[in-house]
Order: sequence, then C-alpha cells, then structure tokens
Amino acid sequence: MPTGFIVKALSGYYYVLPEDSQSAESIQCRARGIFKKRGISPLVGDRVIYQLTENGEGTVDEILPRTSELVRPPVANVDLVVLVFSVDEPALNLPLLDKFLVHTESAGLDALICLTKHDLLADSREHGGPLELESVIKLYESIGYTILVTSAKEGVGVDKVMDQLSGRISVFAGQSGVGKSSLLNAMVPGLQLETNQISMKLGRGKHTTRHVELIRLQNGGIVADTPGFSQLDFLQVDAEGLGGCFREFAPFAAECRFRGCLHLHEPGCKVQEAADAGLIAATRYENYLQFLGEIRDKKRRY
Repeated sequence: MPTGFIVKALSGYYYVLPEDSQSAESIQCRARGIFKKRGISPLVGDRVIYQLTENGEGTVDEILPRTSELVRPPVANVDLVVLVFSVDEPALNLPLLDKFLVHTESAGLDALICLTKHDLLADSREHGGPLELESVIKLYESIGYTILVTSAKEGVGVDKVMDQLSGRISVFAGQSGVGKSSLLNAMVPGLQLETNQISMKLGRGKHTTRHVELIRLQNGGIVADTPGFSQLDFLQVDAEGLGGCFREFAPFAAECRFRGCLHLHEPGCKVQEAADAGLIAATRYENYLQFLGEIRDKKRRY
C-alpha cells in the first residue's frame, strides 16, 4: 500500500501527501477505528500507510515509527523547533521562552530562537529596549542556543531563518501575536496566511492560525505553522528531569553531592552555588524554581 505524510489535520480528516508523487495535492483521509481503540491518534508530520477508497478519498491504516513527538503543538517527526518571540508588542516574555525551551529539551529537539518585529526597536530606544535585547541575546547564546533577530515588515533576517530550515522538518511555536504567520508569509511568496494586529488592550494577539499545517519551502524544508498560545503545562516533564532541560546546569549538576538533586535546598548542591556566584543567570534559575513548583503542585493534585 502507498505511503505518505500527514500535512494537515482538521475536523476529523487527515490530509495525506503521497511520498511517491510530485503533486502538491493531498488526499483527504479518515483514520481507521483501530487507532481510537488503541488510544492513539495520527498527528501532523506522521508518515503513514494509507489506501484509497472508491469515493476518491482514503483511510489511514498504519502510523510508521516516529522520531519525535510533541504534545503541544501536536506534531510528529520534527527536527527543529523555532521558538518565535517578539521584541515588543507583545513584550518579550522570558519565563515563557524558558518554558518552551524546557519542552523542547525534554523532547530531545534542537531549538532556534527567533526574535521578531525588529522594526519596533526604533520606537523603544528611549525605554532601553535595544540594550535589554542585547543582554538577552548574549545570555541565550552563551547557553548554546542560536538566536536570530528578524522583521517580516523590513525583510530583516528572513534569509537567515530560511537557511536554518533547509532540508529539515521544523515547527514554529510561540504565543499569539508574535508574528509567526507574518514571518512564514515573508518566506513563502503567495502563502498569505491570515494575520492580525495585536490587541493593545489585552497585550496579546488573536489566534490567527487555528490548526497545525505543514508548509513546503523552496529549499526543501518543511515547516509546521501552529496555533499561538500563551500557556504550557508540564505534561511530560517530572521534577527529577527538569534540571536536565537547563543546559547550563549540566557541568554543575554533575558535581552535586546527592544523586537526583533537585537544586532546591539540598546541601552540597553545586547548581545553587553556581547561581549564587552568578555563573548561572538569575532569571534562568528563578524560572527553574518556578517550574519546579508548578510540577510538584500538579503532582500533588493528581
């Protein structure tokens, strides 16, 4: 039977792009009932075995092994997560960025931090915006992350993002209103994804993307545009594994006195000592403690 990969999931249908076809047309499919009985669902990005039905549609019969799986956004077989955050409107949210990075690290995926709306910096110079941005870039680059500053409006940095996506399956993620769809529109001529201005009253954007969909790039890359959101739950990260999602903790955690140290108040904790000495950024350690509290509270509730 033929194979393909799911490029869109919408209203109970899965749109499968055949692997052995040069056509850009996908086949509208239903999933077999056996998936529901097994408690699993096909995801956008899944490679699947399907078969055609008499009405020209199809059925998804089997999901091939996944190399990766994200819970939110729900997408499979991703190589790279592009975390899109704006420098302003909405304001750069470092706790949320760190939360996204925890989920990315826990899934074992590479992350690219993309800071959009560079064109707004000129209006924020009097408020110290550029200086703050430089310190943020320096911090995350020192940890080992790649950061690109872009402006879809001015065309700044768009080519650099394209280069990072070449030949890879990537997912764009971030809160609403940061410019994910605008950036994709700048990368794919004629795409015309719906965009909306941020609500100045609420300080956040509207959800212009309503489902996960894969978009082909001219350089062989494939990108998943996803609905924006501002909250993440720690569904698959436990307290013991959280520290491993902070890259800069690793060299210090290896020297902690106790195995399974939570870096909270244990004696001989080298991560705490490093944070106190300024070797770990205060914002990162504070966010770690906040996330640890959220995970432990969730565990107590259940």
